[in-house]
Amino acid sequence: MSDNFFNLNNPDFYGIMLRFAIHLVFLIILIWGVYFKYSKKEKFLFTFFLMGVVVFFITAMLKSVFIEIGMAFGLFAIFAILRFRTRNFSLKDMSYIFTVIGISVINSLKLVGFPVLGVIFFNIIIIATAIILERFTSRHNIISYTIIYENIDLLRSDRNSKLLKDVSEITGKDIMKVKIVRINYKKKIAELEIFYRD
Repeated sequence: MSDNFFNLNNPDFYGIMLRFAIHLVFLIILIWGVYFKYSKKEKFLFTFFLMGVVVFFITAMLKSVFIEIGMAFGLFAIFAILRFRTRNFSLKDMSYIFTVIGISVINSLKLVGFPVLGVIFFNIIIIATAIILERFTSRHNIISYTIIYENIDLLRSDRNSKLLKDVSEITGKDIMKVKIVRINYKKKIAELEIFYRD
């Protein structure tokens, strides 16, 4: 460990704090302005923010405290095994986890001769990509669900609009399409696959 590591006059300290201020701005935009706006999941906000901060400082201190890169990856691997195997994350949540780690590493690197505006530009590209993908998937994200339906009289093709209206009232969803999976005429029930936007 360097003798000047705990010296606040060390220029590396001010460089790290400047990069952290930039990182914090983009972390808030990504997590609060993009992830929470579209997912409305409050339970992961704490995890994402704290992960972004911790990964930033671990990566920023690698050179100063002479931690081997293998040990750093080992820390991330242990964290992944202990934390992420205890809960089922969706693919989108896992993508945001990877993105948080990615921008934390990018923002923490001390790139000699590389302009700060370049790092800011990379952050803007990543966040803009997340926004574009969120808007695209929110418009085209159609969910299907199977239900048991009892009013089989509305399953006739000429009563399709009434069927959609009735299923929408039952489920509380704006049903776009209904597909008949099977009908049990003896029990007078049907299994329907319904489609609606998330």
